[in-house]
Parts: sequence; C-alpha cells; structure tokens
Amino acid sequence: MTAVLPGAALTRVETRRTKVGLVAGGLGAYWPQFPDLLPQLQRSAARVAERLGAIGEIDLVDVGFISDAQEGAAAAERLRAAGCDLIIGFLTTYMTSSMLVPVAQRSDAPVLLINLQPTEKMDHATFDTGAWLAYCGACPLPEMANAFRRAGVEFRSVSGYLEDERAWARIARWVRAAGVRAGLRHGRHGLLGHLYPGMLDVATDLTSVSAQLGGHVEVLEIDDLRVRVERVTDTEVEQRMALAREVFEIDDTVVDEDFAWGAKVSVGLDRLVEDFALDSLAYYHRGLDGEQHERLGAGFILGASLLTARGIPAAGEYELRNSLAMLVMDRLGAGGSFTELQALNFDDGVVEMGHDGPAHLAISARRPLLRGLGVYHGKRGWGVSVEFDVQPGPVTLLGLGQEPDGRFVMVASEGTVVPGPLLRIGNTTSRVDFGCDPGEWTDAWSASGVNHHWALGTGHRAAELRCVAELVGCEFREVRVP
Repeated sequence: MTAVLPGAALTRVETRRTKVGLVAGGLGAYWPQFPDLLPQLQRSAARVAERLGAIGEIDLVDVGFISDAQEGAAAAERLRAAGCDLIIGFLTTYMTSSMLVPVAQRSDAPVLLINLQPTEKMDHATFDTGAWLAYCGACPLPEMANAFRRAGVEFRSVSGYLEDERAWARIARWVRAAGVRAGLRHGRHGLLGHLYPGMLDVATDLTSVSAQLGGHVEVLEIDDLRVRVERVTDTEVEQRMALAREVFEIDDTVVDEDFAWGAKVSVGLDRLVEDFALDSLAYYHRGLDGEQHERLGAGFILGASLLTARGIPAAGEYELRNSLAMLVMDRLGAGGSFTELQALNFDDGVVEMGHDGPAHLAISARRPLLRGLGVYHGKRGWGVSVEFDVQPGPVTLLGLGQEPDGRFVMVASEGTVVPGPLLRIGNTTSRVDFGCDPGEWTDAWSASGVNHHWALGTGHRAAELRCVAELVGCEFREVRVP
C-alpha cells in the first residue's frame, strides 16, 4: 500500500501475524535405492522454507521432512498443536496420500499442496531414475486430490519449479488469503449505535458473522462512547488537533468549534477501540435537536478516518458487512474506503463513487482535506468531513452481500481510477473506468447481490479475493461487463 501520511503522524496497529505450517516429504523406499535423492530434496525443502519466510508478516512452523505415514501422523500432531492458519505440503517427489491426509484432517486449517520441481525441465539425455524422481512431485498430486476429496477436505495446489516467480506469486496469494481468514476468525468487530432507518440491505444477523466468518461482534451503545468522550481533556483535544493538522490540509470552511469536537470524539473513539480490543467498527446514531448523542453521531468522521488509516476499518451507517469488507482490503494492503455510487458520466465513460464517511487515507492521491459541512446529507448534525481523490490507477471494489438463505457472498469488480472533475463536498471520491458502458456496469453490479456500500481499494485484487473467498467458504462473484 502506498502511504501518503506523514511518517511520524500515525502508527498502524500491530496486526496478527499469519502462522504458516510447512511439511515436506517423499517416499522413504527411495532413499536406500538412490542415496543422492534425499539430500537434494531436503535442499529443495530448505529453499521453500527460505522463500516462504521472505513473503513477510508470517511465522513459519517447519516440521521438517517426512518419509512414511507414521512420520506424517507425527507431523500432523505438531502442526495441529501449533494452531496454523495455513499448512503447506511440499510434494518433493512421489509420496503416498496416507502421509498427508492426517495432516489435512487434524489441522483445522486450509492446506495448500505445492509441487515445485528443481528447474524448468529435466535433462533427458543425462538423467537416470534417481534424477528423474526429484522432478516427480506432480506424480502424487492427483492421488492427493482424490484422497482429499474422499476425506471431505478442500483441495488446492500450486505447481511450478523452485524459482518460478509465477508459482510463488500464487503461493503468496494463498498465504495472504490465509492471513485475512485468520483476521476474520480472530477479529473483534464493534457495532455501535443503531441501524440507519429504512436501509434493509445493510441489516445483518450478528450470529451469521460468527457462524460463517468467525470472530466476535461486540454490540456497543452510544453511551459507551459518550462516557469516554466526556473524559477527554483539553490537552488531549489540542494534541489531536495538532495531529490532524499534520495529516490533513485544513480547509477554510472548518469551524474551530467543530474541529475541536471532532478531535475530542476521535480521542474517545481511540479509547473505545482500545477498551473493547476492536479490529473494526461500524456505527450510526441519529439523535435529535442537537443533543449530545446527535453531536456524537455527527462527530465520527475525523476519528473514524484516523482509525481506518491505522488499520482499524470504520464504516458509517451501521454497515457491519462493509466494515468487514474494508478489513479484508486493508489486510491485503489495498486500503479500503467506505464507498457507494454517486453518479454516472456517460461522456467520459466513468462511474463516480465515494462517501461522506470514513476514508482510508493511504489511498489518497493528495494530502487529504478536512472540510467543514453545515449539513451531512441524509443525516442529522454537522461538523468536519474528510475529502480526497483516490490515487489514479487500478482499483478493486469489494462488497459482502447476503443471500436469501443467509449465506454471505463476496462481490468484486476491477476498474481503473482516471483523473477528471470531482465534487468538492467533503467526500472521498473517484472516477472509475470499468472498460464498458457505465450504465451497463451499474446494472450488473447492482444485480450481483452487493449492498449499496462497499470497500474501494487500490490494485487489481480479484485473484487474491477469490482465494480469500475460498478459504472462508464464501461464494465469489466478479462483476465484468464484456
């Protein structure tokens, strides 16, 4: 993710590291027959461990090399006890399925089988049987797939050679997807306030989140925030305003009183997140006649944007599934801002989208602006809002829809942010070219099952999101219009 924030201004939260298990193996009957084979395969396994460690933000649990079913069972127990987020089985040569099925069955983690032969091809003129066997990792792959299917274990694999960058890109994709899955399974997701009246699409059965994605939804009341905001000191408000001046350009429309209030709410939000150990937050509160709860509901955007920039996604309008989508995009390094449709530009062939809510500051094309608003459209209250343009270049939308039977579905679409005129109304805005008529894209996107909010992140991420969807057990739909 390309950051535009001042280096000392904001510190990202320390997220959970992905724990990856590795077991390599081959058929022990070969070792006495071909004495040079095992050392060669072990060197390959060491290289795989080295490259996995270079992917970043992972803890590798390497249980070594197995040669028979008994050693496979022992490795399975070690990996089960380690609590891995992903287990990688390296097929160095032929090995029986009985060696790896226990690993897959006992681990309670997704398993990725990799078949990486030493080089691009064999030297047929000089190879003997022992040399060939070092290239024979593909041989057991259909056997493993069949055995896994019959055992009721999901199957995925990557085939290539040791220094095959295309294969390693696919492996890294699965590792990152496993990290996202773990973030959801171990996450604590705050839900603060109440549903925006009438928005039937955003209503979420909280049990379905824990049942399908894992993790915990912490139901919070507006008073949980109120009491924390009341304890914020004047000094803390001044410090938060100083931080905001470092991060944002402050527009002339910002009223000092509203700026100070947004800063005070921001400090209170930080304490709320810390006290409840939250990894994400969705919120909304309507309030009435300018009373304190209404002012709290209107004071979120500054603090919520700062939280989102630090890796704690916050979404307005009580959109829990959108804060989860933002979390997925953030953990993939794509940012992820709270977004909805704004308008279509048929002359330029673009879809304009954005929102007057929390923005992921790391995907801004410029220093983000803090703008004062006399009214939030469709909401009670007034105050400061964050405005910026999304970086030009490839982007991906991710929405988490819900089907009539309650199943979640991940919906994505890839496009390109292009420069051009944008509204200056305190929104995060972007002009996205999907390579087709904007009306046709809008119809296809709306028919996909997505909510009317989604996360917008940088880069083309559909391949990664497809892996995430498989690991969490969601259907994946990519919207493309010919």
